[in-house]
Amino acid sequence: MLEYVLPGDIEKRSFEIIGEELAKRGIVLPADQASVTMRVIHTSADFDYAETMCYSQAAVERAKALIRGGADIVTDTNMALAGINKKSLAKHGGEVHCFMADETVAAEAKERGLTRAAVSMERAARLARETGKHFIFAVGNAPTALIQLHEMMKLDVAGQAGGFVPDFIIGVPVGFVNVEAAKELILADDVPYIVNRGRKGGSNVAAAICNAILYELGRE
Repeated sequence: MLEYVLPGDIEKRSFEIIGEELAKRGIVLPADQASVTMRVIHTSADFDYAETMCYSQAAVERAKALIRGGADIVTDTNMALAGINKKSLAKHGGEVHCFMADETVAAEAKERGLTRAAVSMERAARLARETGKHFIFAVGNAPTALIQLHEMMKLDVAGQAGGFVPDFIIGVPVGFVNVEAAKELILADDVPYIVNRGRKGGSNVAAAICNAILYELGRE
């Protein structure tokens, strides 16, 4: 049976349905994580995320504090770049970066035999150092981006000991090759994170997580 819902109420009704479905499944989301996990479910229509989303201690509050302080967001795809609410982020002094289409990144990746995603993470680390800003890394596609972040925590981009430590990592790449292993690396690292275990994820999920946090800030 069709349900008549006013255009302005569609999202609200969607979240009501998600809440009802979760209740039927006997799932109670932690209060501090619920808005993020529910937005991921809303984006994907996949209730598996209620079981597989992993958060470091006080992760959402930590991300909100970073954004309040003017943190930038780095993504590994132009799709996530397009999906993140840049206007909401700009209200706090932050902006979104994606270096995947940068010709110099592509050239360096080819020369070094790396993926563009890996080199993009190095580029973002250098920018963080140069600007002194905090950076949130939102990875929705490339496990090599997560692997590179993990490696940079041990060695910086110049090869010196005591490397670059991200302020926060959203690790939700999708796929089959090294995806699960890359996520487990981040779960084991000493860095604040939101990670979805398993093969599922995507640029839309990475953007949804960022937007859920931004919308929470907007309601405060």
